[in-house]
Amino acid sequence: MGAANTSISGSENETPVVLNVYDLTPLNNYTYWVGCGIFHSGIEVHGKEYGFGAHDFPASGVFEVEPRSCPGFIYRNSIVLGCINMPPSEFRSFIEDVASEYHGDTYHLISKNCNHFTDDICWRLTGKRVPGWVNRLARLGALCSCLLPESLQVTTVKQLPEYHNCSEEEGSESVSTATPHDPTESDDADQDKLHLISQCAASEELTFVKEAHR
Repeated sequence: MGAANTSISGSENETPVVLNVYDLTPLNNYTYWVGCGIFHSGIEVHGKEYGFGAHDFPASGVFEVEPRSCPGFIYRNSIVLGCINMPPSEFRSFIEDVASEYHGDTYHLISKNCNHFTDDICWRLTGKRVPGWVNRLARLGALCSCLLPESLQVTTVKQLPEYHNCSEEEGSESVSTATPHDPTESDDADQDKLHLISQCAASEELTFVKEAHR
């Protein structure tokens, strides 16, 4: 789509588009310096951070949290990717429309993860891509996905979210986690995939973005 609604004029009404990057493992402290690692990322616009995670429902997997505070991950750094001239109401409509393309049950660790989401949002808003190192592991995995175990190729959250109604003004739905079923060996393998939204939901409430109806 390119950089629709992007301004480069230095207007007071410009809002920065910020990529917030998190470590999923302390090993990143060593691998980061060679351009690799396992990362989660979110996009911060108008004082909220937006990410994408997995669940078993054919509904929005896009969620919002306080910037640089996604629970379950270790904040690393922030990268300003550009600025936009888009008021909060227009951005809300934009993110709700995008949410309809990112259902929780379409999450895939290799081909459609949280970093693919932030890269897509950055491109649509600013015409720029996120730095290559943020999602390099997934690209490498795509080259040899046939060698990966099935649990790595397709993974969804087993601790399903419950949705609750909210006012139209909020434009979002809060979420809490349901009681999980008895774990199996397969479930344990899935839960080890730290990109999943269950980590964020485990320690505190977060909010799913309500998708636009088409």
